[in-house]
Amino acid sequence: MLWNGWGDPARATPLPDTVTGLLRELLGVTRREAPVLPLAEIAVPVSPLGEDARRALETAVGGRADDVRTDAESRIRHTRGKSTADLLRMRAGDTADTPAAVVLPDGHDEVLAVLAACAEHGLALVPFGGGTSVVGGLAPGHGGAFVALDLRRMNRLLDLDEVSRTATLQPGLRAPEAEALLAEHGYTLGHFPQSYEWATVGGFAATRSSGQASAGYGRFDEMVLGLTLATPSGTLDTGRAPRSAAGPDLRQLVLGSEGAFGVITAVTVRVRPVPKVRRYEGWRFASFDEGAAALRRLAQDGPRPTVLRLSDETETLIGLAQPDAIGASLQQGDAGCLAVVGFEGTEEDTAHRREGAAAVLRESGGTFAGDEPGERWAHGRYSAPYLRDSLLDAGALAETLETAAYWSRLPALYAGVREALTGTLTEAGTPPLVMCHISHVYENGASLYFTVVSAQGEDAVAHWTRAKHAANEAILAAGGTITHHHAVGTDHRDWYVREAGPLGVEALRAVKRSLDPAGLLSPGVLLPAD
Repeated sequence: MLWNGWGDPARATPLPDTVTGLLRELLGVTRREAPVLPLAEIAVPVSPLGEDARRALETAVGGRADDVRTDAESRIRHTRGKSTADLLRMRAGDTADTPAAVVLPDGHDEVLAVLAACAEHGLALVPFGGGTSVVGGLAPGHGGAFVALDLRRMNRLLDLDEVSRTATLQPGLRAPEAEALLAEHGYTLGHFPQSYEWATVGGFAATRSSGQASAGYGRFDEMVLGLTLATPSGTLDTGRAPRSAAGPDLRQLVLGSEGAFGVITAVTVRVRPVPKVRRYEGWRFASFDEGAAALRRLAQDGPRPTVLRLSDETETLIGLAQPDAIGASLQQGDAGCLAVVGFEGTEEDTAHRREGAAAVLRESGGTFAGDEPGERWAHGRYSAPYLRDSLLDAGALAETLETAAYWSRLPALYAGVREALTGTLTEAGTPPLVMCHISHVYENGASLYFTVVSAQGEDAVAHWTRAKHAANEAILAAGGTITHHHAVGTDHRDWYVREAGPLGVEALRAVKRSLDPAGLLSPGVLLPAD
């Protein structure tokens, strides 16, 4: 993973001339001359980790001195996540949130020992999986020394129950590794978020991740049957049966807790057979409203596809639904809205659902656009973060945000967020291009995923922060949730506090006091630091 960008540098996505021309002519984007500092030239403060603390941490990880790292490169690579603001700060050489040390445990007991060592020496701790947070989830909201707990060594398939179709995975498994291990036995998890290539199983659980095939496989939190949590107060094991009436479901306290209550050390999930057939196709609608109504019919009455998403008019025109072919729609003059519809399963099942879904889509005003748009989307489904980096290189500000609401509130939510983003950025002298798609559908509502591109302005981080705050206010005003799948982190925390309400926040604080009495874990993430 790049330290100041996304993923594999060999997969950088160059911008077509049509896109660079659009950036220049429509948005006034010009390439900024400020150089991006190479990693070797980044000035990192000397680690504040004392010798006693280092020895305690080394003992906690079985005496492996190499697994307590304080060198500059290791610390830089564990600084912040991958939001646009994170990357702009890193490119400018800002290392204010650099951890004092990076520690690599190998197992639940070592995690407990590291937590004890941190408590003894007054160090905060932030769990680190794939480093893909885009909401400030890896930068504690305080100025004290902290340890980044890198879980990469905890990357095993611990158990596979083929009778019950469950698997127990360690948290440091990256999604492709988990899929490969399960595929050896003929199974899949079916969780494919945009961060799939780099994100980890533990991160999926800690953030309530939602994958692109959630219409068919469900969200990650719906897949989770049990979790093990290492906390400063001990071990919490949850989930001894697929369903239970034995009191409140403690799994729900762990799911979405973002490292604030403990470190997830094992996740038991349901698995499904690897599909025999995968087919993705495109459908076109005259308007976003018409397409949304069609998606609602499928979500509520079926048959439900495995993948179901709809780009609005602007996103369709730019071609963002097909990142590997960005700009192609501009040349072709494509109008209306593109829906991507996918089916995975057996031959019989996919054929039956596809036939039924096609009838609903046609009755709802849709026109079949063939397999090519769907296959293009599938081929480029993980490419958008690379495109974001290329836009930053070109001098543009490019960022995303997401929310969800009930179907009845979706039109007002869509309009309100667009208006907030457009108004704030235009007022600042950098009129934006605001694109949106419905990314996940449910019987009762859906998620909206916005992409914003504009010129950067003099202070790009402050520029985006103002726009994002305006969008957050619009989300709450329209009855949406502050986040559907990106999580809370520090960026959404103040709005999450309002969404949860005073009593809800106090209940969560009580849980944190019980599991993390000294407030060592991810301070300022999810909840304000005490």
